[in-house]
Amino acid sequence: MKKILIVDDEPNIIILMEQILEELEDKGVLLLTAKDGKKALEVIKKEEPDLVFLDVMIPHISGLEVCKIVKDNNHLSHVYIILLTARGQSFDEENGMEAGADLYITKPFRPKEILLKSKSILGIDEV
Repeated sequence: MKKILIVDDEPNIIILMEQILEELEDKGVLLLTAKDGKKALEVIKKEEPDLVFLDVMIPHISGLEVCKIVKDNNHLSHVYIILLTARGQSFDEENGMEAGADLYITKPFRPKEILLKSKSILGIDEV
């Protein structure tokens, strides 16, 4: 079973992401959520999601630090991490990519882009 983890401390963003990705649940994808960096690491270590949408500015452990920890762990480095953040300066994106992010998307984002990218990463074909 494919798994997507959504990490954001804003409940509205989590709800929006779940709505965008809900059609993937019909294709057997499990949606997981976390509201802070500590919980995100726990879920990643336990569930090993295929894809993580990770906010940068989250409580306890920053999204950048979560990304670095995951990518530095040989057992978890295959996890595809998309930083999804309001921080849109080129400096911020460089920091995200240096932390090991596979992709950097700024808020506000286009829902269709999120869905198409998710399908592509998970290898889910359009029907």
